[in-house]
Amino acid sequence: MSINFSRLKMYRTQSGMTQEQLAEKLNVSRQAVAKWERGESTPDLDSCIKLAELYGITVDLLVRDIGKEAHDGDGKHVFGLANVNSKGQITLPSNCRKIFGINPGDTMLILGDEDKGGIALVRMGNMLGKLPGRKKE
Repeated sequence: MSINFSRLKMYRTQSGMTQEQLAEKLNVSRQAVAKWERGESTPDLDSCIKLAELYGITVDLLVRDIGKEAHDGDGKHVFGLANVNSKGQITLPSNCRKIFGINPGDTMLILGDEDKGGIALVRMGNMLGKLPGRKKE
C-alpha cells in the first residue's frame, strides 16, 4: 500500500475552503496545510481523521493513491474517483474509457443494487444512433 497525499488540495478546493479556513478547523497553521499540499510534510493521524470527516470520505481514500495501484491482469480495475456535477453527470477517467472502448455517442446501460449501494455501467455500443429515424447526437 502506498501512502500519497497528492489529493489534499483537490479535496480542499472541492469543499470550497481556503488553506486558512481548513487550518482553523484542524487547529493547525496555514503553513502546515500548505506543506501537506506540496508534499513537504504529512498530516498526523488525528489530522487525517479530521480531514476525512470534513470531506466525507474514508481515511483510506484520503491517503491512498486510488487508481494507481499495480494491476495484476485479473480484469478488475480501480479507476479512481469521479465527482457528480450539478446535473448528475460524471466524467469517466480516460483510462477507463480506453480500456472498455467507450466512445462519445455510446449507449450505457445503468444498473443499480440498493442493498449493496452500488451502480454498474455496461457499454452497449452506439445503439441509439443506429435506430431508424434517429439522428446521431
